[in-house]
Amino acid sequence: MRIEEFIWLPGIIEKILSKHHVTPEAAEQIFYNRPHYRLLEKGRIHGEDMYTASGQTDAGRYLIIFFIIKPSNKALIISARDMDRSERKYYGRKT
Repeated sequence: MRIEEFIWLPGIIEKILSKHHVTPEAAEQIFYNRPHYRLLEKGRIHGEDMYTASGQTDAGRYLIIFFIIKPSNKALIISARDMDRSERKYYGRKT
């Protein structure tokens, strides 16, 4: 999967900063550090499916990013948070 650009809505940035303490920069690092992608659900609009990207930041923090891929290879970020124990275990098996 090739992501060419990120779409950040102001409310999402505020939410992930206040609730999960994840900066947009940290979330974007996941996409550059060999993430594991997983299809969550087919989108209501053709070609706009919901995915997760799991990986590590440059500082070693394990994050999972929820996003919708747009036909233009842009990722609309929906949420970002630390992986829980089971997600880290699953991620470890996939890398």
